[in-house]
Amino acid sequence: MPARAVFLDRDGTLNQDRGYVHSRESFVWLPHVFPALSLLASQHFILVVVSNQSGIARGFYTMNEVKTLEDALTKELTSQGIPIHGWYYCPHHPDVTGPCSCRKPAPGLLRNAAADLNIDLGESWMVGDKLSDVRAGQNAGCHVLKMKGTPDEDIVCVDEGIPVCRDLLQAAQIITRF
Repeated sequence: MPARAVFLDRDGTLNQDRGYVHSRESFVWLPHVFPALSLLASQHFILVVVSNQSGIARGFYTMNEVKTLEDALTKELTSQGIPIHGWYYCPHHPDVTGPCSCRKPAPGLLRNAAADLNIDLGESWMVGDKLSDVRAGQNAGCHVLKMKGTPDEDIVCVDEGIPVCRDLLQAAQIITRF
């Protein structure tokens, strides 16, 4: 039977978006991330990170550096009893590499994860701080929530009836009550 998942944007959702975060030293968890992820895991959601990483295309860092960061974060989360089932990154930027099917708002990252992990997209959620995250979830057929981000984007989401959450814990509470 296909599983339910929560797809999570990385920068601005799990950690402070400081621009081109690619090392453990520059990665700072946002408040309430661990309790939020624990709550979702306790409800048997598969947790998958989906992130645009245009810094790779721009030559700011390598995929290997992203993988090293991912390994460190996985170890840290696992030590807290939180399983991350997959990390999916778009290494492209349209101005550098041309168009692709994986850069959010395209649904490619979510669809790839769904195929790899036997996920039912219609029973899953996408949570992110940018409108492109919301659109990727919608384009994949998921339920969506938006984290507080830019005021203009927050207003658009509220106008469309998409909840805007103050933090990941509030998003997790909405998801688990749905």
